[in-house]
Amino acid sequence: MKKIFPLNMKLKQPLMIGLFAFSSLWVQAAPKDYASFSSYPTPKGDLTEMTYSPQRTEFKLWAPTASEVQLRIYDSGTGGEAVQAKRMKRASDGTWRVTLGGDLEGKFYTFQVKIGKQWRAETPGINAKAVGINGGRAAIVDLASTNPAGWENDRAPKQNDVVIYEMHHRDFSISLSSGVKNRGKFLALTEKGTKTAYGIPTGLDHLKELGVTHVHILPSYDYASVDESAIDRPHYNWGYDPLNYNVPEGSYSTNPADPKARIREFKEMVKALHDNGLKVVLDVVYNHTFDIENSNFERTVPGYFYRQRPDGTYADASACGNETASEREVMRRYMVESVEYWMKEYHIDGFRFDLMGIHDIETMRQIRAAAERINPDVLIYGEGWAAQAPQLADGEAAMKAEVHRIPGVAAFSDEMRDGLRGPFSDDTKTAFLGGLPGHEESIKFGIAGAIQHPQVDYAKVNYTDAPWAAQPQQMISYVSCHDDMCLHDRLRASIPGVKDEEVRRLALLAQTAVLTSQGTPFIFAGEEVNRTKKMVHNSYKSPDSINEINWLNKVAFADDYEYFRSLIRLRKDHPAFRLRDAELVRRHLEFLPSPAGTVAYRLKDNAGGDRWKDIVVVLNGQTTAQTLALPAHSYRLHLSSRKDVNLETNNGFFQGTLSVPAQTALILYAE
Repeated sequence: MKKIFPLNMKLKQPLMIGLFAFSSLWVQAAPKDYASFSSYPTPKGDLTEMTYSPQRTEFKLWAPTASEVQLRIYDSGTGGEAVQAKRMKRASDGTWRVTLGGDLEGKFYTFQVKIGKQWRAETPGINAKAVGINGGRAAIVDLASTNPAGWENDRAPKQNDVVIYEMHHRDFSISLSSGVKNRGKFLALTEKGTKTAYGIPTGLDHLKELGVTHVHILPSYDYASVDESAIDRPHYNWGYDPLNYNVPEGSYSTNPADPKARIREFKEMVKALHDNGLKVVLDVVYNHTFDIENSNFERTVPGYFYRQRPDGTYADASACGNETASEREVMRRYMVESVEYWMKEYHIDGFRFDLMGIHDIETMRQIRAAAERINPDVLIYGEGWAAQAPQLADGEAAMKAEVHRIPGVAAFSDEMRDGLRGPFSDDTKTAFLGGLPGHEESIKFGIAGAIQHPQVDYAKVNYTDAPWAAQPQQMISYVSCHDDMCLHDRLRASIPGVKDEEVRRLALLAQTAVLTSQGTPFIFAGEEVNRTKKMVHNSYKSPDSINEINWLNKVAFADDYEYFRSLIRLRKDHPAFRLRDAELVRRHLEFLPSPAGTVAYRLKDNAGGDRWKDIVVVLNGQTTAQTLALPAHSYRLHLSSRKDVNLETNNGFFQGTLSVPAQTALILYAE
């Protein structure tokens, strides 16, 4: 078995008892005429379930095990009785069809599937593209009418680098300090000129000013845990509990009851980000659903979309009650078509796959190929692990150890993350940032981008004994993200007696490693303004008082913010930090001898065509100054993570040996 890392902590704790109880049930056996799931007929054409025109609307549903299927038409998204009920006709591919005449725009519909003699609960289908409030009924919508002005000319900006900024809609703008009108909504990211009470830019202007390239939005499809009928009542979730995969979440719209509002406002958000030089990454959770019994998958084709253990019970590699079966043909097609749909209809530029290790490698390859046909620059990355071992043969799961077999797909490096700040499993333990020697190789692993490098001792790297990326951009370089303590809280929890000024400089030290890595750098929203979640590790349902970003920090910690901006500008201005080719990294990246508890390296010989001949980066996690020998050049200091230190120089040059202050990152160059 490959190593499995239980790092998905987005668990819906109140739900777990019920889910585990249900997962112990036996899966309903396939009808006698199908020997196995693999023998089910597969649909001809795509999985579209509703095709609208003013003259007629066509409905279809793939339900090969159904004995009968009814289409129900409603006047509203909730409540009331069906105004029509039509029996659908089965085709040989297991797809049921019916066509209704007339203009049905504005109506709602469900399917009801009968298995044997038992009717299952109604469902909007597995592939609804518009829904009513709380997603129980699909809506008949002319999608072209949801396009904002200029949508046909919307294009993503061209960029020479990738710096990812992970944010949750509500966290980013819900605080009164944000100065945003549409707080917590898609439209928050369309507002320009938003400021704090001190006149400091927030929101969209802040993202543009910071210099990041890709805005990674936490799950924004229709999810189950927030009641859209009561959005004025404070309740919160990250959204890792899918309901309708191909519809925007209603609680982030200004009117969840209007099926068009959430679609139009999502598109307005994407266009605004594109117009301001930013690309959009959508966080997708195809690996599990909110539950099994009430899922649209299970109400349509029982058992098919989920994996089972050898004893017939539902598997649970997600630790959320179930795991989907990406290797089955229709589930694989569903995932591919869903990605294509978000790219074509919503102009999405990239995808982050939650618990990617649950999916099979071939599905991820097909997703990359399909997405690349639409946009060759598409960004795809994911968590290269699962909470438990998935029901796949060894070597078939898209774990990080197999990323080298999935070109164009990246995975997060927990080696570098935990080498910097300590293990995910214990908030009280520290590592390099706490002054503990022994974590240098894990950081070097991340600096090189998880590729084969002759100077990395893989026997001393956290969690892995070999490189797993074929190319450096296949490694996501990060030190914090949404589902953990934010970095400043983690430093306080893991380093006894740490002072506030130490937390600030250690955080900047860590982000220097992230943003100078040959991997793809990733920043958690708010870290640039010293965000805190008041020491809460798993804040998936914590109130706004825990999760919101306090934008007044941008004033209080202005120097820290400017250092972030300087690091991002450094990457953009210097191709040496983004070589994007493993052989070039091995040729130009040289790790330098340095004391225990430090990491030093240089990018030599005008790496990547850089205008600087040599660049030296030194990371000192120790509480005392450390000395190392510099290569035979005269260097100038470009950037220091500490503003309060005086460095002795020879007329502005560094030669011979270098004394690096405690808990400091230095970046030097030779022309």
